[in-house]
Parts: sequence; C-alpha cells; structure tokens
Amino acid sequence: MSDTGVIAPHDGFDFGPDPENPGWNHWNLKDETLFNRAVLGRLIARREGDFARLRMFPVRKHENLQGSIHGAVTQSLIDIALFSTMRLLDSGDAGPSVTLEISTQFIGAGDPSRPLDAVSEVMRETGKLVFIRGTVEQDNDRVAAFSGIVRKFSPRKQA
Repeated sequence: MSDTGVIAPHDGFDFGPDPENPGWNHWNLKDETLFNRAVLGRLIARREGDFARLRMFPVRKHENLQGSIHGAVTQSLIDIALFSTMRLLDSGDAGPSVTLEISTQFIGAGDPSRPLDAVSEVMRETGKLVFIRGTVEQDNDRVAAFSGIVRKFSPRKQA
C-alpha cells in the first residue's frame, strides 16, 4: 500500500479509491465472470489501524430460505478477506497464495438489507504461512467469528 492508502495495482484486480465510499478502495476482480465478482458482487476494502475491513453489499441472491444471508456467502466473504487482509496489512503478496484452512463459528443471522463486513487481523506470519483471525459484522451485530491460515508462494518467474 502506498502512503496515500491506495493499494498497489495488480493485473487481475481493480484497486483504487472508491468514489462512492470515501476512504475505501475497490477490491474486485477485473473479470466479472470469476467467482468473487460473479457471486459476491462489488467489494470494497480499507485498513483500520492493525485491522483490515472487507465489505460486501448483499442482494436477494445472497439470501437463504429464511431471508437471512446464506452461510456460504458469509464463508466466501471470509475466504476473500484472508487475502485482502494480507494485502492491506502488508503481509505478503496475496496473489500467489492459497487458503489452507478456515474455521468459522456462525454466531447470528446476517441481515441482507445491510452491508456485511469481514474485519480481520494478522496473528502471526512465518516465511510461508499467515495466520489470520476476525469477525463478520453488520454495524454492532456479529454474524460469525473465524480464523484462517494462508500459504504464501514465491511469485512466479516471468518467462
């Protein structure tokens, strides 16, 4: 991240200030047919001290039969948050990395009429692993708690 708070560019991602949400950056894949964008829609992210916040905007397709946000949507947000946390908190290049493990505890139902935020922090980083924990929140309501482990890879060599 630069001194201006703008995330460095990457070929597959759309980073940069979000004009509709001052202080936030886009966190979207450029290819709208890939999972993140096709399933979760528009995402925005920002750093808040030692924490990273990734926000999605639920719509009808994110609901379950009870009218709450589907658990799989929450789980998907968590998985993407692991990588946005690495990028926002300067814990390595989130691109050449994979999720090794996610542990999630669902605490409450997500309200599809409010933005859904994953707020997370890096607990420890080794040469190849990043340990992250956080919560999924809507205002003061907790939807889930989580922890995850990401395996970092060396950047691919250009041919």
